[in-house]
Formats: sequence, C-alpha cells, structure tokens
Amino acid sequence: MANGLTHFDESGRAIMVDVTQKPDTDRTAVASGRIRMSAEAMRTIREGTAAKGDVLGVARIAGIMAAKRTGELIPLCHPLPLGSCSVEFRMAEDANEVEAVCTASLRGQTGVEMEALTGVSVALLTIYDMCKAIDKRMEITDVRLVKKTGGKSGAFFRCGAARGEGGRDA
Repeated sequence: MANGLTHFDESGRAIMVDVTQKPDTDRTAVASGRIRMSAEAMRTIREGTAAKGDVLGVARIAGIMAAKRTGELIPLCHPLPLGSCSVEFRMAEDANEVEAVCTASLRGQTGVEMEALTGVSVALLTIYDMCKAIDKRMEITDVRLVKKTGGKSGAFFRCGAARGEGGRDA
C-alpha cells in the first residue's frame, strides 16, 4: 500500500482492494447534493408539467439504478449487491433548489459510500437533463457524503447529519 492509499500496491500500481478476508457487517451510507435552478424550472417540477414527464419520479429511479451499477462506472469499485437503496427529494422553493438524498445499505465486506454518491449524482443529473430546455444555467452543488456506518473504519457523521444537513466533518 503506497502512501497509505488502498487502491495502489507497493509499486504504485492501481489495484482492486482485496476484501475477501473482511467480515460481513451491516453498512449504510447517505449522500446528498443540490441543484439550483430558475423559478420557472422549479415551478415546472412542482406542478409536474415538464415535457419529459415526472421529473422527480424519473430522477429517483435513475439514482437507484445508478447506485446499483456503481461497480461498472467507477474503476476498481467492487460490484455490490445492495440490500436497499432510496432517493428522496426536498424542494426549497425560496432558494429555487432541489436537494437529493441517496441512502444505500447492505450486509457485506465493503462500504456503500460510492453507491450513495453515485446515486445522488445521477439523480441530480437527471433533473438537469429533464429541465435543461427550461434552464441551461442550473447548477449542481454540494454533492457529499453525509454519513456512513459499519466497517473497520467505523462511523462518519458530517456536522448536522442527524438533521439531514451538510457541514464540516464532526
């Protein structure tokens, strides 16, 4: 392990981390992110009048599908049989933002942080895709791990994670 990074061998070559000897534990990860948009795009989502259909419904399915396929998208990421995955949305109309939160969990030998981050990212990208005819200036921001539990490294909680908020590391 070069420089303490687990995805490199002693020679500095990229490797897939060997988890075969690690015990199965319950693991959960939560990631969140936001997309800012125009008032018109926000209204279209809220009223369900987007030309491409139910924006948040499609984004929810896209996020879950992406989380399930993370091992195919991120090099050296283990393909994981998720036990559950959800994507939820909160609309902050005063700020013209939609917050997406992806929660992934399983019982296994490695964590699901990448699955939660991939799920939230693709959910937000789907919102962008479905609303880009209305607002090409949308901004995806603040994609981050909110919390994770299980595994050798223990729990991680971003400040305010109990309330579903972001912030600095606890």
